[in-house]
Amino acid sequence: MVDESAERLNRAFAALADPVRRDLVARLATADATVGELAEPYDMSMQAVSKHLKVLEAAGLVTRSKQAQRRPVHLDAEVFDLMTKWIERYRAEAEERYRRLDALLESTADDTNTTRTRTKDAS
Repeated sequence: MVDESAERLNRAFAALADPVRRDLVARLATADATVGELAEPYDMSMQAVSKHLKVLEAAGLVTRSKQAQRRPVHLDAEVFDLMTKWIERYRAEAEERYRRLDALLESTADDTNTTRTRTKDAS
């Protein structure tokens, strides 16, 4: 059984797998925008952009509000915090593994140098 936070991560990473959605998120990081404003640079309909936004919204990455006649889209940072913690956990584990490997390689190199020095001294 997948817990709720794992399911949120799955939806977020799946949503960000699409380059258009990643670009929408990048643009929303600088400022809120309407669907029309977000659709401008793309060679696709507002309906297609709206579908991308629905995927981002279902993943918890964006929210929409109503301000008079405008319906701006906002980036929601909460899911990014969850994603960052997940990534950081595995990055830290990988770094620790590399530190142990570096220490092992260094001790092996030191042992090899010590053996060479002893061999030269014995000659």
